[in-house]
Formats: sequence, structure tokens, C-alpha cells
Amino acid sequence: MQRRPTIKDVAALAEVAPSTVSRALSQPGRVNAYTAQAIFRAAEELGYHQVPRTDTGRRKRTHAISLVVSDVTNPFYSRIIHGAHEAALKAGYSLVLTHGSEQGEVEQVVLERALDLVEGVVLASSRMPAGAIRKIARQRPVILLNRRMPETPCVLIDDARGIELAATHLASLGHRDVTYLAGPHASFADGARWQELKRIAPELGMHVRRTSAHDSPTMETGFSAARVIADQRATAVIAYNDALGVGLIKGLGALGFSVPEAVSVVGFDNVRLSDVVSPGLTTIAAPLQAQGETGVRNLLALINGARLSNEPLVLPVTLRERESTAPPRTTIR
Repeated sequence: MQRRPTIKDVAALAEVAPSTVSRALSQPGRVNAYTAQAIFRAAEELGYHQVPRTDTGRRKRTHAISLVVSDVTNPFYSRIIHGAHEAALKAGYSLVLTHGSEQGEVEQVVLERALDLVEGVVLASSRMPAGAIRKIARQRPVILLNRRMPETPCVLIDDARGIELAATHLASLGHRDVTYLAGPHASFADGARWQELKRIAPELGMHVRRTSAHDSPTMETGFSAARVIADQRATAVIAYNDALGVGLIKGLGALGFSVPEAVSVVGFDNVRLSDVVSPGLTTIAAPLQAQGETGVRNLLALINGARLSNEPLVLPVTLRERESTAPPRTTIR
């Protein structure tokens, strides 16, 4: 179903009258439990939600949009949130911020609860399955950040170029044995980066391996991964994000291994943490604030009737070299 589902669609699937659906959704106590359950299942399957209405029967303009991030405590999202807020504010819109704790099921539940309050949705690094995103998109305009779906407008960071810059930098220093410290398994960016690293490694004469840290790409997770990294004896690590990279530096230090003398570390995103940790973290700088601004501007265009290309808008990245990388001296012992 490409159009937005209606009460009649729910009624047909539940095999009841549209008036019964209306009563079940607005006054559940007036419909017997068996019938109400069938109606709720049908509404869930179709992705139907009641829409706030004005006296004229048109959709109520709430002048609010939703930004959904995977984990609001992850510093990666701070500049995305800031950019999105500024763009919404300039347009006279409020920004409703929610997060899913890196769990697609939680993300879907909290978003569906907010749908009646907003006119559109920006999904930043969504962990929801594609089917759930399509269901949301049948109800509200949607823009994706850091994830690509053929039928949905999206704004991406150039992950392939970022990994190429990181790997080429390490190769130029003489590193040939590199570990990729991975991010969440449901992350589109994580998959894109690993695939590009595998592709480019033979050209650089580099052996690469993937080590999964945890589905929460935090400093604590990076700290805990230090022992695994030490045991692998790689001379360099490319971390999925800066939080993992910073945690890894601290974890290696706690084990008695110095960075970059024992192992070089490269992060991704260039969040503020990367500049204040010692040694400073070499990282791939991504225009995160611009991504948040662009996502909101494109969403508002959709809300106002514009037709956007489904070809992804890819934002450029740069290498920010700091003190966490150097030529290999020895492998970790």
C-alpha cells in the first residue's frame, strides 16, 4: 500500500464496519475485547494512526517535526541535533527529540507514540528494520540520515571516502596489519565502512580483520575491547567512531600499552572528545551539523509538497591527523 491507510482499510482487514473501528480507537470500552484486539492488530499491520484534525477535516499543522537518534548519550549526535534544531527554529518549527537506546524495536515504539504530534520525521542512523521505516513513511514524510533506502530521500556521510582516507594514512605510515573495531550490527554506516576497508586493503598491501565490540559504540565498550586488540597484535586500529577510539586509547593505557608507540588508533566523526583525549585522536571529520541542518530543510520541503530525488545526498569528509597515529615501532607484546 503506497498511500496512507484509512479507517476503511483497517475495517476491511478486521472484517468490521468503519464505525466500529472509529469507536475502538477513540473509545475502546465500547467495543468487545475480541473485536478491539482484531482492530488493533489490523491497524498495526497497516501502519494506521489516527490523525489530529481541525474542524475542516484537514490534517492539523502542529509545526513540529521529530528527530530520532539511536542513542542521545552518544556524542556523535550532538552536532546533528544542534544543526537540526537551528534549521527547525529558523523555519518556525519545534523539534521533538527521541532516541531508541540502539534498539530498533524501542525506536519504533517511541516514534509511533510521537507521530500524531509531528508533521514529519528525520531518522538519524535508524536501527529499525526497513519494513518498519516504510510503515512510518506511509504516514509521515521521512528523511534518513546515515542510512540508505532506495525509496526514501537520505543524507549520507561519505563513509567509503572516510575509510579510504583512514586506511591510506595508516598505509603511508607503514602499517600493514590493521583491525577494524566495529559498531552496531544494525548500522548501515558500519557495514559500508567494513566493505570498503576490505575492498581497498589489497591495493594497500594491508591485512585487515574485523572485531565486534558491542552494539553500544561507547567509550566503555572501547575500553573493554582493549584486551582483545592487544591479543591480536595489530599495529593499528580503525574504530567505528570516536567514542570507541577514545575508550580504546584509555583501555590500552590501563593495560600498559601506549598509543601510538604500541598501536596507532584512528576514529571516525571528529567529535569534541577526539581533540581533548591524550594523545589527540586522529579521525575522519564529518560535517555533522550540516547533516542535521540539511535533513531538516529537506524534510520541510517534503512537508510543503516538494518532490525530492531518492538519490542520496553525500556529504564530504576530511582526515584530521593528531597524535594517535605514527609509524609502527613494534607489535603489541
